[in-house]
Amino acid sequence: MKAVHIGAGNIGRGFIGLQLIRSGYELTFVDVNETLVSLLRSQGLYRVRLASASRESVTVSGFAVQNGSDIEQVGELIAEADLVTTAVGVSVLRHIAPALARGIELRVARRPGAPLHVIACENTIGGSEQLLELVYSRLSPQLVAETAGWIAFPNAAVDRIVPLRQEGGEQLEVTVEPFFEWVVDRSQLLPGYAPIEGVTYVDQLAPYVERKLFTVNTGHCCAAYVGALRGHATIGEAMTDPVVEAAVRGALEETGTLLVRKYGFDPQAHAAYAAQIIERFRNPYLHDSVERVGRSPLRKLAPQDRFVAPALELLALGVEPRALALAIAAALRFDSPGDEEAVALQAAVREQGAGAAITRATGLAATHPLHALIAGRYEELAGSLLEGGVRE
Repeated sequence: MKAVHIGAGNIGRGFIGLQLIRSGYELTFVDVNETLVSLLRSQGLYRVRLASASRESVTVSGFAVQNGSDIEQVGELIAEADLVTTAVGVSVLRHIAPALARGIELRVARRPGAPLHVIACENTIGGSEQLLELVYSRLSPQLVAETAGWIAFPNAAVDRIVPLRQEGGEQLEVTVEPFFEWVVDRSQLLPGYAPIEGVTYVDQLAPYVERKLFTVNTGHCCAAYVGALRGHATIGEAMTDPVVEAAVRGALEETGTLLVRKYGFDPQAHAAYAAQIIERFRNPYLHDSVERVGRSPLRKLAPQDRFVAPALELLALGVEPRALALAIAAALRFDSPGDEEAVALQAAVREQGAGAAITRATGLAATHPLHALIAGRYEELAGSLLEGGVRE
């Protein structure tokens, strides 16, 4: 079995690529970072280390590497692969679409009917569907029709905290948290698919995608934004602050209310899941910066993302999302000079006022009740109020 994984960064090496090799795939990493490609080629192996007291590690080897800038060569690999996975970031999917389109063109010409799964392992809802649209928009309708029934883009949800700042002594070493979850929509798979080690296959993915997005991602970013306001550098440090912890717990209690009502999760089981997430944030062996977790605030404040989406659904259920509104307000105050979106957001606040900035970031009209709730919480965070904690 052959697999092509696009994106050889920390998540690609420390999570997706590791599981593919463990599953017996003949793996080729694809990346446009020439330095990374050169290192992987020259060293031929890397170490994945757990962020835990044991510091357990595993050495990964037996993979090939391809520079992603060579679209034709990447297309050749895809034409021969059984599986393609990605871990590049949602905004980068459009840049890898040409190589995937070329690979499908070659595959249709050379191996018509040979099954291929393409799984986007990205931090978004419907990542594989998004990639499918980007790829198929580059192909003729006739060629797209020819792929029906033997090329599939099953959606997935992935969860593993991999800090951007790595502290391993080796150049390619990746430190990852012990916990991971990779869930794939079984209903979108082709007959006879080969299971990947560690993957959970489900018939309905939406509950798991939203459970992860509205618990892990919501809580993580809440810790980052409130933690940044409180002057903390890392998530682990922030979670030792009772104010930050209370903000995170409040947000997860609200999203938990939504998830239990919407999908019928067992309340006690979901509470245990949320508690586990909070303990993961506390991991003292993960030196994950609030800047990394909070980066790209405009994307994270979008109407369909981790804060606004659950807040709107809670309002529709008659529940006032005060904790989520606080997290959104903290995000609106996220000041990170090295982050283009944070810089743009702060410029909008200065030049247009907080109300207009809320509308720009969230898409909420000034007359919307959630807009008013966010604006009120934003004012509560003014000055030194946060020093004494945040009001429920």
